[in-house]
Amino acid sequence: MRWSAGWYGGSARSRAPRDGTPVPVLEPVWTVDWPADCVRTVGDGSAELTVIGACGADDEQLWRALPTVRSRDWRTLTTWPGSYLVFARCGEVLAVIGDLSGQHPVYWRPERSGVWWSTSATALAALDGAPTDTASLAARMALAQPDVLGTRSLFRTVNRVPTGHLLLITPDSVTAARYEPVEPEGVDLRQAAPTVRDALTTAVHARLGDQPVSADLAGLDSTTLACLAAQRSSVAAVTFADERLRDDDVLYAARTAATVPRLSYRSVPGGPRTVYYDGLEDVRSLPVTDEPNAFVVTATIKRAVLDAVSERRAGGVHFTGAGGDAVLSAPSSYLSDLLRSGRRLRAWQHAQAHARLRRMSPLTVLRRARPASRTTLAETWQQLAAVLRRPPRPWVPQAQQPVTWTPLLATADWMAPDVRHQLAVELDTAAADRTDAPSSLTAWSDQQDLARVGANTNGWREIALTEYGVVLAAPFLDNEVIRACLAVPADQRAAPGRYKPLLSTAFTGTGILPDFVLNRVTKGGFNALAYAGLRANAGILRELIGPSSRLAAAGLITDAPVADMLARAASGLPTAQGALHLAVSTEVWLRQLDTSAHIWWEVNTHAAAA
Repeated sequence: MRWSAGWYGGSARSRAPRDGTPVPVLEPVWTVDWPADCVRTVGDGSAELTVIGACGADDEQLWRALPTVRSRDWRTLTTWPGSYLVFARCGEVLAVIGDLSGQHPVYWRPERSGVWWSTSATALAALDGAPTDTASLAARMALAQPDVLGTRSLFRTVNRVPTGHLLLITPDSVTAARYEPVEPEGVDLRQAAPTVRDALTTAVHARLGDQPVSADLAGLDSTTLACLAAQRSSVAAVTFADERLRDDDVLYAARTAATVPRLSYRSVPGGPRTVYYDGLEDVRSLPVTDEPNAFVVTATIKRAVLDAVSERRAGGVHFTGAGGDAVLSAPSSYLSDLLRSGRRLRAWQHAQAHARLRRMSPLTVLRRARPASRTTLAETWQQLAAVLRRPPRPWVPQAQQPVTWTPLLATADWMAPDVRHQLAVELDTAAADRTDAPSSLTAWSDQQDLARVGANTNGWREIALTEYGVVLAAPFLDNEVIRACLAVPADQRAAPGRYKPLLSTAFTGTGILPDFVLNRVTKGGFNALAYAGLRANAGILRELIGPSSRLAAAGLITDAPVADMLARAASGLPTAQGALHLAVSTEVWLRQLDTSAHIWWEVNTHAAAA
């Protein structure tokens, strides 16, 4: 696993990351498994700057950024294309800046003589064997919004930098300081479209070089990236084409490859094992990740795609449309914001369109949206705390429940009473401590969706890199792409009757994407493979998250409701799939913590010699 770490303090530490490479000028800072060309440092004595990852700034741009470091304009250091970590120092002030999607998370833990920081919470916990934090795990499973508990990580004594914040360390303090506005300023869709096109084009082209290039070719998002890459490079495109999906991805992919120069195409047929939840009988066969990761559920499907890529070209960069849905669309919860702002006519017009798609009445759509329009984020958490103090609820599909700032997932109703009570206490505390909550439900939801998608994409990236030597690129999760897209109000991004209007407006008439792609209104789904996997692997899942699981031992699940949900799934009945994904991925991660022989630290020979 690629990670970075550093020490800020008055004395040298006796430990260093195992197999770590010291970063020139900035010792004691180390990187682990990062190639040399992904770690670049500039400095003039009064200021130092390091970027770690896929950063589109050239060396001259980094040198020109040193005055920015001296002026402590931290946000400007996050506006280059790519996905990267920033480490900046001016005098005794140090800033460690991750990204807006959680692909480069930042954690810290204080000690008497200084502060350790790292992009791996697990590594910091391994310094003294810090245990997992049950309340944080409960929040992650029940709420699936990473920032609810603020700076709490999944380990005790290890702190997490929330989304949109940076780690700021001085001789007197260590804090998570906000660098991104709580809410973006609104920009009309047509005005924002050229900015989105430029940001996305730059993000793709910055990752191209002499290495082989491959890409997913399925929905509108991944097709856009493949076509952008094909402007400058030959692209080996692949489409997962399991006949159980019954979508038209293959038809569009073949037509696109026949139209766009330098874009070759291959479909990847599914098989008995390319289903959800396959291959979980041995968690050692899965890559170790720093937190529970949703891609363990679909690992065999991802491997099938990467197998096809590797058969055609070894190594290189592979583009995925991950994050596209999060930045180009908006959940129907934006209707709550329209009601909150008094835009009732627009809310009614949009509700009518949503009702036609879902075959329900517009009044039903608005009734679901109205409660959230009358509450704040903190009030929602207080309400959730009250719910958790009562007996578990009967299961109702999420799509039938009222819209809310923070949905309470079915996993909350699987937990033991004492864990539910503990989570309720944490939510009350979080509600009292929250001082910078957005006024818009959509702004909050967008941030949380991106943080979740980015963290999960790291799991897919780990499979691609460790097993295939392929670097996964997700340009929709780049900072500037996120900023350009989310500046467009949600009711314009989710305009009824148009599919992803921001992307189609940005690229219509440019000749980059064929018109038939931009006019596409269909989207594939994986529900069939989810239910096939639930049926085929029912026994393995029953053992994995049954009474002998780590989750059960911690009170994070109880047997009866989980057994009932698995039985529903095996029978093909509607199931809380998201909740099952969370439970399975968390159990796999906990078992890996117990069984992994990974050694994070070694003796720091330089400090020992001193």
